[in-house]
Amino acid sequence: MDRIRQLVDLLNKYAYDYYVLDNPVISDGEYDRLYDELKALEQESGIIYFDSPTQRVGDKPLSKFEQVTHRGRLFSLDKCQSKQELIAWLDKISEGGVLPTCSVEYKFDGLTVNLTYEDGKLARAATRGNGTVGEVVTEQVKTIKSVPLSIPYKGIIEVQGEGIMTFSALEKYNSREDVAPLKNARNGVAGAIRNLDPKVTAERNLDLICYNVNYIEDKDFSTGREMLEFLQSNRFKMSNYCRYCSTVDDVVSAIDEIEAQRDNLDFLIDGAVIKIDSTVIRDDLGYTQKFPRWAIAYKFAAQEATTTVKDVIWQVSRTGKLNPLAVLEPVDLAGVTVSRATLSNISEIRRKDIKIGSRVFIRRSNDVIPEITAVAEHTADSVEIQPPKQCPACGAPVVTEGVFIKCSNVRACSNAIVSALSHFCGREAMDIEGLSDKTLELLYGLGKVKSFADIYRLKESDFIEVEGFKDKKISNLLSAIDKSKKVALDRFLFAIGIPNIGRKAASQLADAFYTLEGVMSADADSIAQLDDFGAITAESVVAYFADDRHVRDIEDLLAQGIVFEEKQVRTGVFSGEKVVLTGSLSSFKRSKAKSAIEDNGGSVSDSVSKSVTLVIAGEDAGSKLDKAKKLGIKIIDEAEFIRLLAENQNI
Repeated sequence: MDRIRQLVDLLNKYAYDYYVLDNPVISDGEYDRLYDELKALEQESGIIYFDSPTQRVGDKPLSKFEQVTHRGRLFSLDKCQSKQELIAWLDKISEGGVLPTCSVEYKFDGLTVNLTYEDGKLARAATRGNGTVGEVVTEQVKTIKSVPLSIPYKGIIEVQGEGIMTFSALEKYNSREDVAPLKNARNGVAGAIRNLDPKVTAERNLDLICYNVNYIEDKDFSTGREMLEFLQSNRFKMSNYCRYCSTVDDVVSAIDEIEAQRDNLDFLIDGAVIKIDSTVIRDDLGYTQKFPRWAIAYKFAAQEATTTVKDVIWQVSRTGKLNPLAVLEPVDLAGVTVSRATLSNISEIRRKDIKIGSRVFIRRSNDVIPEITAVAEHTADSVEIQPPKQCPACGAPVVTEGVFIKCSNVRACSNAIVSALSHFCGREAMDIEGLSDKTLELLYGLGKVKSFADIYRLKESDFIEVEGFKDKKISNLLSAIDKSKKVALDRFLFAIGIPNIGRKAASQLADAFYTLEGVMSADADSIAQLDDFGAITAESVVAYFADDRHVRDIEDLLAQGIVFEEKQVRTGVFSGEKVVLTGSLSSFKRSKAKSAIEDNGGSVSDSVSKSVTLVIAGEDAGSKLDKAKKLGIKIIDEAEFIRLLAENQNI
């Protein structure tokens, strides 16, 4: 085999491992070296194979989009937006009360693309268009590295997929100073694929998830599952979620599972797609003018909306940062009325060109305050947002630290102090029930609490002037304060408010250095070696404990009787194991399975890597299982998981 062909095959394999299997097997530098060698040989010889990775970025912009008629019509899906509508549809497709096996998959929210292959080569890519005629976007789609330029199957085939832009790709693109920020992931992919310049498409770092054979020349599939297996065997990138259900309850459970995962996905979905698996039943049911009768889309509540910025207020955080908060015209978003949105910092406000009076896109996820993702349009009333020159809480001059504006008087600023006290008392910190923000504000105003240690000096008489506190309430609060004196080290580290240290990072510090003294004396190099830590976070920890004021605060807390619980070392059948859970478990909720592993000495990871020692694979396990097999990681099924727990008497 000539060297050019060898390099093409090798680089295509590496791209498949990286972009489809999420399992890189060589470094970026090594890939680049081989790519440069291939490019030089192609230029020298003039030989360029059709599926060469050098052909993924078009050199010339197109002058217009050509039109093409699809071999198979691309239907849209009928939709429902309530469980009642869904159950009614499932009842309609059931026979004798028996539901045919159905698949439940993600409903990706991107741009539909139809890929045509002839003789194993990508002949054409087109948009859906009106379902019959679409626009040719071959050069644009060739820039998507998960799209195979050649496949093993040699007949004529049309493969339907969804072009998407992941949130991480969107964030990376929008962080660039040389481009206008994209409004959202959906616009990002649509604008990239329907762009006459393929180089613009390439810059967006898109992905394409395939889910249907729209036309095939000489092959029949008995089930949708068989079709998906065929696509996977031909190296198309697939969704990592597909659950097969045989009852209405199973279908509803799968939809609930997808909706629960929604906020943690790196891509946009707006619902779930339910399809009858049997192609015989599909053929019997047929199609309406617009939809297949054998499939339906269940739509989730919108996570994005547009509204108007009415004002901006600046809140002082526990570290003294002035955080801008947009006051919005109230709008319904994901079933909640939203009237506030985070704005991050003044640099981000300027980059996104957000103004008071403008209409903006807002997005809500993870049940937290929404964020403004982009400007929809400016109006005649739009005005620039001006950062304050004085702290809105104490009136002290503000100072600039990088992209942040801070109060210069943080040690004496009432808002910063109360915010820090509130964080200290929080459920995930010292967990002092009853010390609300309002109560802390009142106590601070009365001069009763100005430091963490002051909380432990509180006595019954301190509450005489605090509205709403009677004998029993005071007694309960003082009891809660006393109870909090015995605390786990990781909670304490989180409570004292070390910059850049969240709950997970605090737990890692406690696990690594065992004692408060160990954490306080750790050097930056040692801390930076921990998972999820880097040089900046490590320096934050070292700098915090190098400040004499913080050391005095800690010494004062210890003098009030703070003691640390001995860390209970859990042992069991998973001792020393780093475990990944993938797929659906029938006997466990994911949280229960995670707890069972940790109770038996193991730790749980969200992703498969070389440090993982065990994968527990449930039904319909996807790319994580494939990656575990490639890495040679031990894999067990749910039955073996249950057996191991039962033997250890911890189920």
